Amino acid sequence: MPKDAADATRRMTNENDFAGLETARLTLRQFACDDLASFHAYRNDPDIARYQSWSDFSEQEARDFIAAQKALRPGVPGNWFQFAVELKMTGALIGDCALKIDGQEPRQAEIGFTLAREHQGRGYASEAVSRVLDYAFRDLCVHRVVAITDCENAPSVALLERIGMRREGHFKQNVWFKGKWGDEYLYAILRDEWTGSAPAHSRV
Repeated sequence: MPKDAADATRRMTNENDFAGLETARLTLRQFACDDLASFHAYRNDPDIARYQSWSDFSEQEARDFIAAQKALRPGVPGNWFQFAVELKMTGALIGDCALKIDGQEPRQAEIGFTLAREHQGRGYASEAVSRVLDYAFRDLCVHRVVAITDCENAPSVALLERIGMRREGHFKQNVWFKGKWGDEYLYAILRDEWTGSAPAHSRV
C-alpha cells in the first residue's frame, strides 16, 4: 500500500469517533438510533427502492443496519460506510451517502447515494456526494472514485454528470435485477480532476 494511502487509512481507523462532515446546508455523520423511523420510512418508499438492491425493508433490518454502521468508521478498506445526511436547518435525516474503499487497492473507491423523495430536487444529493468525494480525495488520498447506476435512473445519471463524473462504461444486460436483465452505467473521476474543478459547495 502506498505511504499516503496507508497513513490516511491508519489515521481514520485509529480514531475513536468520526466527527462528521459539513456543507452549507448539510451534516454528514454516523448513523444513530434516533434515525430509525426516518431511515425505515424512506427505505420502504417504492420509488426509492426502484433502483436499489432491496424491495421491502423491515424495521428489524433497519435496526440491524444502524447497529452495524455505528460500529464502522469511514476509510476502512473493504467496508461500505454509510454517511447519514442530516439537514442542518431542521436536524432531519433526509438520506444517506455511501463510500467504500477497495479492499485490494485502497487508492480506489466507490460511492452511492439515496435521498428521501420529499427532499429531492433541491440539490441536497449533489451537495452530499460532492462533500464525500472531497473527503475521499483530500482526506483519504484516494486516486479514483467510481459510481455505478442503472441506465434507467435518470436523476442519478444527471447528478453524476452534474458533479463532473465521466461516463466510462455502458454494461449491457450485465445484472439480473428484480426479475429482468438490467443495463448499468459506470462513472468515474480522478483525484487530480476533482481537486482542480470541485464545485464550490464541496469545499466546506
